Amino acid sequence: MKTNLTYPEIITWLEAKGSELFGNHFKIINEDYPILYKLIAYFLKDEQACFQFNINLNKGILITGPVGCGKTSLMTLMKHLTPTGYKFIIKPCRDISFEFIQDGYEVIHRYSKGKQQQLDPKIYCFDDLGLESNIKYYGNECNVMAEILLSRYDLYISKRIQTHITTNLSASEIEALYGNRVRSRMRELFNLIAYDCNTKDKR
Repeated sequence: MKTNLTYPEIITWLEAKGSELFGNHFKIINEDYPILYKLIAYFLKDEQACFQFNINLNKGILITGPVGCGKTSLMTLMKHLTPTGYKFIIKPCRDISFEFIQDGYEVIHRYSKGKQQQLDPKIYCFDDLGLESNIKYYGNECNVMAEILLSRYDLYISKRIQTHITTNLSASEIEALYGNRVRSRMRELFNLIAYDCNTKDKR
């Protein structure tokens, strides 16, 4: 898409893209505009707008909100705005937990450092953080996403590789599930973009 469009024009383009991807029922409602403006500014690397929104372009995005508010759909659309060097892969956290059952601790390495032959680890959006549960592998219980997030933090510090997350969890729920260490690292890793807790289920 052309990047010289105004934000309202970009939203019109995104709505058309959403209809193409998700079906004709897809609509962007006015209440979503404040969230969308922040996401567009971030993913188009609009420094001036990001400054106004208090968004740090070095950090990733943590988008929170109630079930069905459209977090995953919006992040899927953002993949089509993102410049080539910042393209990301959306990966459901539940899928990662199932991979852990099958492949074990190698999965933590897979989503942090990447494969040995890769020079640059990938940018991931971990979708629906908190839906996965603690998984046992040969009798050993492992909080897989906590380990991956701690590894992604090390990656961010050493190589400035970003991570994005969608979740229904509040900050206190994140701390309860993943511990204080993960929550404090997440403050450094992410720009928080939050839906109102009363946002209606759009499904």
